[in-house]
Amino acid sequence: MKYCTRCVMPDTKPGVLMDTDGVCSACRSVERKKEIDWNSRRTELEQICEEIKRTNTSCYDCIVPVSGGKDSQYQVWMMKQMGMNVLSVCLAAHLPTEEGIANYNSMITNLEVDNIKVNLKPSTYRKLRRKAFVKQGEPNWAEHCAVFASVVNVAVIYDVPLIVWGEDISVEFGGRSTIRKADALDINKNDLIKDKTIFDWLDDEITEKDVFFFKYPREELLQERKIKSIYLGYYDNWDGKKHYDLAEKYGFEGRKEGPLSGNYINYDNIDEKLCEINIWMKYIKFGFWRPTDQCCYQIWNGRMTRQKAVKIVNELQGQFPKEYYQDFLDYHMLTEKEFWETVERFRNHNIWEKSNDTWRIKYPLI
Repeated sequence: MKYCTRCVMPDTKPGVLMDTDGVCSACRSVERKKEIDWNSRRTELEQICEEIKRTNTSCYDCIVPVSGGKDSQYQVWMMKQMGMNVLSVCLAAHLPTEEGIANYNSMITNLEVDNIKVNLKPSTYRKLRRKAFVKQGEPNWAEHCAVFASVVNVAVIYDVPLIVWGEDISVEFGGRSTIRKADALDINKNDLIKDKTIFDWLDDEITEKDVFFFKYPREELLQERKIKSIYLGYYDNWDGKKHYDLAEKYGFEGRKEGPLSGNYINYDNIDEKLCEINIWMKYIKFGFWRPTDQCCYQIWNGRMTRQKAVKIVNELQGQFPKEYYQDFLDYHMLTEKEFWETVERFRNHNIWEKSNDTWRIKYPLI
């Protein structure tokens, strides 16, 4: 397990490569990002919007997927700056937080945007999340699948010509791809979904009739309906802190009790309760989770030194996401014994060792 000499990303993250200087591919992607002519990219986006407004015959010019979080609020604001008639679409959180509900409502009110909320059948959602946790160690796979599929299905149903996603996670945070692209039509095959589809999870309990909003529309249908899907991060210099500062002006609030366990900041992924265990499973599989992600992002945007990041990560990474642990067990109908048995099946023994009944990473960050 090796760590980038510039940030604190380990080479265990799928898709991340280290070069001969010990610098990770995510940091190299950040270098290339600084060479982009963002004014030119902004002009490209304006041209796309003007063409849609000129030719669009449906009610809405674009869809922005939203959760009420800082990034999606920024996306709505940006597209309204472009003069677009925006339809925001939200996949309802399984267990929303108070902050999540308040921020979602303030976004709709203060940014004055129409909204559709897709509420999935609870029994199907619960079964899929449980299966994904037990079989894949990744309970939020079902949620990621539904986010992408539900938004695109709404675009088809309402004949909306443009979908505006946020960032390409592979390029922005380090992953299997380092090529920055505008087209997001294949978002259903990104690093969160990998090579699976909802059909891999069907059985006697869950049939195709139960999973309409988990099924991504056929590419031929999207081409036939002339639906365009883009990453806003291709046209705009993506920066979560910038988005937070903007969203604050429109009523967005961070977590009132401060950062969650293992978190350095109090405003990231705070809208629902079942996300943290999913992210923590990266620690079991790859030896890093929230504190590494958050500190790397600060380094990449020039707001933190590597030395400070090393200290923060080492202080926070061993914390267990305890705040919504019981909610996680109850929602998935798991006992503590079943939970920890599942965790241990996915523990990566290449990077973990046990000493005095305590698990620790073999290769500490220094």
